[in-house]
Amino acid sequence: MATVAQWIEGARIRTFPNAIAPVLAGTGAAAGLDGFDLPIAVLALAVSMFLIIGVNFANDYSDGIRGTDDDRVGPFRLVGSGAARPAAVRTAAWICFGLAAIAGLGVVFLSGQWWLLAIGALCIAGAWFYTGGKRPYGYAGFGELAVFVFFGLIAVLGTMYVQAGKISGFGIGAAVGVGALSSAVLVANNLRDIPSDRVTGKRTLAVMLGDRDTRTLYVTLALVPFLITVLIGLRNSWVLLGFAALLPLVVPLRAVITGAQGRALIPALRDTGLAMLIWAIITGGALAFG
Repeated sequence: MATVAQWIEGARIRTFPNAIAPVLAGTGAAAGLDGFDLPIAVLALAVSMFLIIGVNFANDYSDGIRGTDDDRVGPFRLVGSGAARPAAVRTAAWICFGLAAIAGLGVVFLSGQWWLLAIGALCIAGAWFYTGGKRPYGYAGFGELAVFVFFGLIAVLGTMYVQAGKISGFGIGAAVGVGALSSAVLVANNLRDIPSDRVTGKRTLAVMLGDRDTRTLYVTLALVPFLITVLIGLRNSWVLLGFAALLPLVVPLRAVITGAQGRALIPALRDTGLAMLIWAIITGGALAFG
């Protein structure tokens, strides 16, 4: 039986910025249009948090039963370590998806945007089939694209739309920035796992691109938000404070550029997520009050 501490570790707390950042950015963009709605914002955050925990448990389950995590360099895994039964982890994933659906119903009810039920169903399907099912798209090199779409475009613009009732160019910029950094987190993760993923047949984008090009992709994605900062800064100078998010990126960028391998890349996930959270807080705040 897995302990409570092991279940918490299995939820992968370090990935939580991927869920929090888009809601902060989208809420800030909505507030900039005088559309801030606290109850909807809180429910949107609940949806995002339950989805990220659900997808983490789902990945733990699916990778575990496939044997992908048997010789893993990265953080603790419930199924791969044998600490929890696969069925229990799968159940935990679907409980989280169910809670996300309930919170999503609250968002739809308060906003009146009933068509978003289809988007919610798509998000849950995307979370499960990332590594689940017979042909998981995460094993075919589409993981980074999915993260960009779900935890970037959909999460930011969806949060903005359900509060303000419309989308702005600033919101699109924030969505691209958050999506790029969120994808960079996954790129760093998959860069670390290239050797083990090749052995187990998990064809991530990193495995397809190879070590050198994956490092180039990480650097590119990590710097995209700061191009967005410059562009939005032409209209809103407060957004330029977002360059502060470069500070936590110094260490992971150096690690990736200098060829760090294995466990030496684990901090890159944490620091990239921290940079994303800082960028979202500053950018969202600037869009709201600048």
